[in-house]
Amino acid sequence: KPKAPEVTDLQRKEAANLVSEAQFAITLRDLARAEPLLAKAAQLAPDTAEYWVNLGAIRRRMDNKSGAKQAYEQALKAYRADQDDKKDEIRIEGILQEVHVLALLGRADDARTRLEKALKKEPENRILKRFAEDRQLDRMLEDPGFKDVAL
Repeated sequence: KPKAPEVTDLQRKEAANLVSEAQFAITLRDLARAEPLLAKAAQLAPDTAEYWVNLGAIRRRMDNKSGAKQAYEQALKAYRADQDDKKDEIRIEGILQEVHVLALLGRADDARTRLEKALKKEPENRILKRFAEDRQLDRMLEDPGFKDVAL
């Protein structure tokens, strides 16, 4: 598959500045101002899944479900690409982020399957075991704040 163009340091800095500005707008509850800032940041640094997740959440709060879905799907792509880049070392944090985004997309069964696959591969991993044993996915799915931004 074709490799995405490298994101430059300048693009990363610009994206980070836009995200800062967006966060300030969010504290003022100005989602209409925050959304295009996050969108531009995500375009500048498309490999930064967190930007896509934040953009999706803002769009969902603005009742733009198709825009939210598009952003969450980009986040999923970015997390998976990050996994691909680090095949040898298991990326537990990335796996849990992937589970989170699948749940945001309304794909709870896929999220459960992803978690089970990771646990089979790394049965002794404390973080994964605790996440599963504490039923954190189910708790997340029940959380009203999560429901506000999930599809």
